[in-house]
Amino acid sequence: MKLIYSYHWIKQKKYRPEITDDIIEICINNSKKLKDRIWEEAYNAICKIPLLGRTLKVVYKERGKSIKIITAYWLD
Repeated sequence: MKLIYSYHWIKQKKYRPEITDDIIEICINNSKKLKDRIWEEAYNAICKIPLLGRTLKVVYKERGKSIKIITAYWLD
């Protein structure tokens, strides 16, 4: 899976260094594909990360074979 970063995520990534590409992929692969309520073409992935015990939310768009990460943050 190829990840593309949005401008917003590039800015936010320096404040959340513990959210890596591996954790984002785990979240997207292990959650249901939920439509975002604000953006029409965006999807949400909400998953509890096993080793950390925290719940991660990722907002993303599908671009062919790649995925554009809009934002990601901890819910707890």
